[in-house]
Amino acid sequence: MTEPTRKPTPERADALDRLARAAYRLSAADARLRGRATRTPGALSLTHARALRTLADQGPLTISGLAAGTETTGAATTQLVNGLVAAGYVTRTRPPEDKRSVVVALTEAGRERHRQRQQALADALHADLSDYDADALDRAAEVLQRLSAVYDRL
Repeated sequence: MTEPTRKPTPERADALDRLARAAYRLSAADARLRGRATRTPGALSLTHARALRTLADQGPLTISGLAAGTETTGAATTQLVNGLVAAGYVTRTRPPEDKRSVVVALTEAGRERHRQRQQALADALHADLSDYDADALDRAAEVLQRLSAVYDRL
């Protein structure tokens, strides 16, 4: 993407400011969710849910593979896996051919918890965003993807 060559109009600057504020609110909501996940048995943070989804989509993964799939560091993923093991959602095994490696896999409880979380998310999105058509939702997804790239550059 190229740098803007001219100053945005006041209307566009205001719209970009509203978007930035909404992104901050989304980040704050994620922090509140993480807080609930640490205090409430069975609650999942977005990071936990992302790990379960990655494992459901890709199957068993090494810690580094799961870290890549969840866009977190290896150390953070190890902590994440510790919590998921304690909850009974994943197992951690060492493959016989590589004793230094750890493979993480969903348990049946983890698969069911992932299914429940996905259904709750789908129901909430459907209900709360019912006034947006598929094109608007696709554009919103594109904006979120671009915001992710912006945040990675900050």
